[in-house]
Amino acid sequence: MEMDGQAVLNFSFITVSFLGGWLVSRIFTTLDTLANDMKLIPEKYVSKDDYREDIREVKELLGAIFKRLENKADK
Repeated sequence: MEMDGQAVLNFSFITVSFLGGWLVSRIFTTLDTLANDMKLIPEKYVSKDDYREDIREVKELLGAIFKRLENKADK
């Protein structure tokens, strides 16, 4: 079976179109996955400011406990 120039051109166009469409589909799927993962970041990770504030509160609480222990009469 012999293919003429037009058939080769049509086959090439179909192949390139298929591969291009598949590539674009994969890119958009990956972008959707990335967007969903980005939405979950605040649920999985703590910002530095929130972490620093929490640690400051813990240190203040521990400081108050140690002061009470130092001032205890049965020391």
